[in-house]
Amino acid sequence: MIGNLGTYDSLIIILYFLVTLIIFFAINVDKVYTSKDYFLAGRNVSWIIVGVSLFATNISSEHLVGLAGSGASRGLAVGHFEWMAILGILLLGWVFIPIFYKSGVYTIPQLIGKRFDARSKYYLAVVSIIAYLFTKISVSLYAGGLLLDEIMGWDLFTSSVFMILITGIYTIVGGMYSVVYTQLYQSIVLIGGSIALTAFGLYEVGGVSGLFAKIPADYFHIFKAASDNDFPWTGILFGAPILAVWYWCTDQYIVQRILSAKNIENARRGTLLAAALKILPVFIFVLPGLISFALFPQINGDEAFAFLLNSTVLPTGIKGLVVAGLFAAIMSSLSSVFNSTATLFTIDFYKARNPHASDYKLVLVGRLATLGTVIVAILWVPLIKVLSSNMYVYLQSVQSYISPPITAIFLIGLFWKRANSTGAFVTLVAGGVIGISRLLLEMFGGELVTNVPIFNFLVSVNYLHFAIYLFLFCSMVLLVVSELTHKDVSSISWTDSLGISQTSIYDLNKGYLVEHPAKRRSEVIVSVVLILTAVLFWSILF
Repeated sequence: MIGNLGTYDSLIIILYFLVTLIIFFAINVDKVYTSKDYFLAGRNVSWIIVGVSLFATNISSEHLVGLAGSGASRGLAVGHFEWMAILGILLLGWVFIPIFYKSGVYTIPQLIGKRFDARSKYYLAVVSIIAYLFTKISVSLYAGGLLLDEIMGWDLFTSSVFMILITGIYTIVGGMYSVVYTQLYQSIVLIGGSIALTAFGLYEVGGVSGLFAKIPADYFHIFKAASDNDFPWTGILFGAPILAVWYWCTDQYIVQRILSAKNIENARRGTLLAAALKILPVFIFVLPGLISFALFPQINGDEAFAFLLNSTVLPTGIKGLVVAGLFAAIMSSLSSVFNSTATLFTIDFYKARNPHASDYKLVLVGRLATLGTVIVAILWVPLIKVLSSNMYVYLQSVQSYISPPITAIFLIGLFWKRANSTGAFVTLVAGGVIGISRLLLEMFGGELVTNVPIFNFLVSVNYLHFAIYLFLFCSMVLLVVSELTHKDVSSISWTDSLGISQTSIYDLNKGYLVEHPAKRRSEVIVSVVLILTAVLFWSILF
């Protein structure tokens, strides 16, 4: 047996790892990698793999633990972030994919460097790598460690090191090829286990009617008051989209999957699949939190998922499937962040200084960078206990402090010709200083500055409202500084600066849309249906 699990549950978990190992060997046997293979899976990934990989990369243990915890403490309101993601993904698919493909970049910092200069490129690359450590790696390991401690009796350090090592091995060897193809299998396990947990939980609580009878009615209202500490409707409608654009359209962690697609068509269809899959988390991750609260009213926040999993709700064997889904969620996200970090380091730093480096050297540097990230992740494990108990809100709040300046230069910089390199760099630095100040004050010194109005406002304003204010400030800085230093701007358009001959998004899409009008009409219809579905759920739960 494994830890506190029974024989059949243990066998299912062992089977999960065996299949992962088989997939790894099948992918990598006799494979000689070029840099395009290692970092972008040869740019030969089909739309199904792209879509599933986007979903698997996004979903990690903080979704299983954090969404259930928020569901248990606040109801369905946290689901806003999941359905808001649909709009961000569609924006990625219909607006930005042509830019990425026409510019021929490997990384988003590389794109920003083409549009502006090396200062902004290096700044964005460094911030991305640091953010991966403080958000994606930390929260995934912390959430997974908590669960594995509760379920299997593994301490946080043991579980974290185990997950880092096993994920690091196949990521170091196979790069993006290993990442995207193992994620297809991992997503099936994750979704299957989560559906099983929700179904058995609903049965135990007496179905949907039983759930309504056992928890407060406001748990089923997704919109909260503007004064709400966690999910003010004003912050959700105007602040959350800023996070969504940053995460889904400008984060290397996500966009690298798009850059691995065979072509624009497969990339765009992959985003449609990912957007469709993002309808699920409210029902398979948040809803179990409500079920857990109905069954165990004494639970506190992020304990919800563990309480439900450790109860008698799941029959023998199904619990093993759910735990395997947990491993799948953690490993799929860790592999993505390891590979994306290695890509950023290799392309934006090493190759920039060694433009004639061979494929062999680039792959070697990529593997060494991945190994370095694995080592840093292991060294970071003892410090991740400082994370907030409400980890999903913690994750969203940290992203609210990071994303506004990046979103501002990305949107305005790409669509406003007069935005220049000085304006972009000043915006990134100014926005970054304000964002990190808010984070540090919130974590260490909020009570020390209550008598200073500006600091008091900085630390007390809701994190989503803060994202709105910071985005507006950064946009103003970019506009003003660019105008004051406009002599630095050449006469070429932004598309020329990216190596694109066309001059508008319309032109970039035009040839693609005309080439297969029947297929494009079906994609437009799917996009409209997805938007209407999200709006329908919002209206029902208003």
